[in-house]
Amino acid sequence: MTRFDHSNITVSAQQPSKAFRPDRRSLLSLGAGAALAAAGLRPAQAQDYPARPVQVLVPFAGGSASDVITRILLNRMSTSTGQAFVVDNRPGAGGNIGTAAAAHAAPDGYTLLMSTSGPLAANKSLYKDLPYDPLKDLTPIGLFATLPNVIVINSKLPPKSLAELIDYAKAHPRELNYGTVGVGSSQHLAAAYFEQLTGTELTHVPYRNIAAYTPDFIAGQVPLGFQLLPNVLGLIKSGDARPLAVANDKRMTALPDVPTAAEAGLKNYESAAWLALLAPANSDKAVIDKLYKAMVEAVNDPKVRALFVEQGAEPLVMDPKSLTDFMTSETTKWAGIIKKIGIEPM
Repeated sequence: MTRFDHSNITVSAQQPSKAFRPDRRSLLSLGAGAALAAAGLRPAQAQDYPARPVQVLVPFAGGSASDVITRILLNRMSTSTGQAFVVDNRPGAGGNIGTAAAAHAAPDGYTLLMSTSGPLAANKSLYKDLPYDPLKDLTPIGLFATLPNVIVINSKLPPKSLAELIDYAKAHPRELNYGTVGVGSSQHLAAAYFEQLTGTELTHVPYRNIAAYTPDFIAGQVPLGFQLLPNVLGLIKSGDARPLAVANDKRMTALPDVPTAAEAGLKNYESAAWLALLAPANSDKAVIDKLYKAMVEAVNDPKVRALFVEQGAEPLVMDPKSLTDFMTSETTKWAGIIKKIGIEPM
């Protein structure tokens, strides 16, 4: 949007003379000229975009898996666009605070959002008064990565396979504790979905952050997890955690020897956090197209893909229309699961 400088305009209290009173025809001409000028400005602005650094709101803490992966993407996008993308972490309320701030920002292309499956789909059923509508208040740019949930167990426990874990859980109802970063998180929903499909009963132990969960997992107090790989990769490498399966339709690049849930005998079990770029609603389509192009270039860069895999993410490109359809289907999927679990909206 063009900003006009009013500093040189003087307002007089005197009555204007007839010579200064424009007639209706003049006003119409002026209005038409202004409209044409405004119409002519839009392509010029889109063509020059971005002309300054772009702020990207991330509704999670700095250093989290989604934050790290987003920074990898944006660093490459800055190379394509010639402008910096500055991350502004706004954690809180399951990602709702930062997502809402972006949803209500000016649609000028200089405030964007990186958000995930929680704030963009599951939270619609988890919160009574969501301060934004993901499908109405945001314009999708594209999805760029997924982080499948990995089922891990303390290596001191007997189960060596997913089938053995299911049998063990059935023999010890509510005795297996699993840790998450909170109610409604991808880890929590992945575990609840697992319980539904297997008929098992587990005990949920929510933490404020994943750092607090790690020592309890090692000690055996909370020996189960439905985690994102970056949260447990160190535990797997040290031998403290045993990965049993990934909740994905194909094996993870970073864990080629770990079977999918379907391969391990549990069909239809797929659960992943996914990361997407969005802008406020009513953003200029030409700007969205530019950002999508830069995002695709970044995801297709071999160096970026290698860094994604290193962080436990699977590179994946989804265009704006496909992302809109995906958000709709994910909202419906998790609404059904959440209702069946019996989680009361917060």
